[in-house]
Amino acid sequence: MNKLDTIDYIVFFVYFIIVSGYGIWIYRRKTGHDGTVEGDSKDYFLAEGSLTWWAIGSSLIASNISAEQFVGMSGSGFKMGLAIATYEWMAAITLIVVAVFFIPVYLKNRIFTMPQFLSQRYNGTVAMIMAIFWLALYIVVNLTSILYLGAIAISSIAGLNLEFCLYALAAFAVLITLGGMKVIGFTDVIQVFFLILGGLATTYLALNLVAEHYGQSGVINGFNLMTAQAGDHFQMIFKKENPNYIDLPGLTVLLGGMWIVNLNYWGCNQYITQRALGADLPTARAGILFAAFLKLLMPVIVVLPGIAAYVLYNADVFGPAEFGSGTNLNPDRAYPVLLNILPVGLKGLSFAALTAAVVASLAGKANSIATIFTLDVYKKVINPNASEKTLVNVGKIAVVVAMMMGVLIAPHLGIDKKGGFQYIQEYTGFVSPGIFAMFILGFFWKKTTSTAALFATIGGFLLSVMFKFLPLYADLSFLSPLGFAVKNAEGVYEIPFLDRMGFVFLISVAAMVVISLYETNRGVKTNGLEVDRSMFKTTRSFAIGSMVIMVILTTLYTVYW
Repeated sequence: MNKLDTIDYIVFFVYFIIVSGYGIWIYRRKTGHDGTVEGDSKDYFLAEGSLTWWAIGSSLIASNISAEQFVGMSGSGFKMGLAIATYEWMAAITLIVVAVFFIPVYLKNRIFTMPQFLSQRYNGTVAMIMAIFWLALYIVVNLTSILYLGAIAISSIAGLNLEFCLYALAAFAVLITLGGMKVIGFTDVIQVFFLILGGLATTYLALNLVAEHYGQSGVINGFNLMTAQAGDHFQMIFKKENPNYIDLPGLTVLLGGMWIVNLNYWGCNQYITQRALGADLPTARAGILFAAFLKLLMPVIVVLPGIAAYVLYNADVFGPAEFGSGTNLNPDRAYPVLLNILPVGLKGLSFAALTAAVVASLAGKANSIATIFTLDVYKKVINPNASEKTLVNVGKIAVVVAMMMGVLIAPHLGIDKKGGFQYIQEYTGFVSPGIFAMFILGFFWKKTTSTAALFATIGGFLLSVMFKFLPLYADLSFLSPLGFAVKNAEGVYEIPFLDRMGFVFLISVAAMVVISLYETNRGVKTNGLEVDRSMFKTTRSFAIGSMVIMVILTTLYTVYW
């Protein structure tokens, strides 16, 4: 039944009061609103020096996990199985790489925003182009998809009006975001607690439902029955014959484009790196390592329920009434369907977990939008002499305006028809390879020039578009034996999305090297960053933690290869 019981509402409002109350307390005690002087703009946008490692790690996960994971990734679990967990598990390795090699460069060079890095490393033109681009991407793609998918999920579970859910989520997120990064960072700890607790409760019930259907009980028996009834859903690496190969093309998830997806997202993304940029290096690294451990847990919360729903669907426990049938089968219904059969009280907890994931992501995204607009557009172009108080106020206005824009345009983008996870991947994937090439060479090769960076930004996008539509004009069947082309439903060979990203990245890097060598040989000067080997040394505890993660991931991929 698509509604909440009174007890469910009580559980949800307890969550709301705890998060809001704690946020207000943090705002008053840690941002100077208890009678002391108000902090400056970096304090507001970055919580400079005040976030602990556990707050940084929790905030990274809370900002990352949202409706597209709960709904979209559970749906992918229903459709293709455990293989979709590669997005989460490869992220754990990526976070270690970011902590060791990326964060030290940012902190050593006092870089607080991604456009600032581009301005400092290249020039103001590159920085301003990318600042405008990121603002558009964050609002039109990310903010809208999080808002709309979250509203759809909450509406389908609680039986509330979709428009009401859209505005309520936006209002709750604004309440958290206006307190600045300190409030977001510390309230995210509570958000992650509810997210994990409610998520695990849903997984427990889903696995237990599978066990009970086959006359057994307990999550262990449920899991064993799932592996027996849906063995094809417990394979991490797809062969070319698998119908889902085009989404996750074999070893590319370990050796190819998946690295670009994750390194660009976790290492070159204001939305994410902002959490660590206000801390010292040991604290930032510890927080990122904590996030990597939490990443290992995420597939248990967002993928296993989808597989359980698939098993129950095949066993006729669920049917067309819940999922549709034939060409109208909708895997993204998996998580909402499971939540709707939860017992009273537990449904309220899981509802709070989903809301926590959506609100935390919205708050983080809105704060990043405000940071880029205020520090990289308003301060540099509109009002260079703005006071700290003015910058903070402009940031707060930017939060409200961005959220209002998201609410107004989200219903008109067809996000629900495209699928939230695919919607975000498709549009960010056109620019990720070029941006990552620009960042990685900018970090570690001092000869990289501004012209080369501009080529990666614009040329990388054009190359992505070309590879997308190339199959319409050229026969790519010769790439099929190598696994780089797959025949689609129309009989046309197309390049899998992740392989396209890999090709564009390699071409962008090669072109940047040629352009940079040509220009530097002609006397063009570059602005290299301060980088030395000592920056990349880690503590013993960090190294041990990283090794533990590597061993766990090696075991998982070996068992479920």
